[in-house]
Amino acid sequence: MASKDSSSEEQEPQGNEGGTENRELRELGFLLDVPLQVSVELGRSRVLIKDLLQMREGSVVELDKLAGEPLEVYVNSHLIARGEAVVVDDKIGLRLTDVVSPSERLEKLK
Repeated sequence: MASKDSSSEEQEPQGNEGGTENRELRELGFLLDVPLQVSVELGRSRVLIKDLLQMREGSVVELDKLAGEPLEVYVNSHLIARGEAVVVDDKIGLRLTDVVSPSERLEKLK
């Protein structure tokens, strides 16, 4: 019986941690279904209206990033991460290589 008591004592902290996480999720649960706009930026360019009007299929738009530079991930127009393009089952994906810390994200909101 002593072994059961010690094992139940070991399990209690895990249960408490899970309980804390569950409580936090319940408190923030109303936010979990809020839709966010996520966009991945390959690069940017400035073009004149006359050049824009002359674009056709096959036209090339030069971007400000170099090949191999990380792509930027924005959520609701706020930079949250950088990553590299990957192919997943014939679809394009993004492997995150750098995530902006929560404190940096909050600082940018000010």
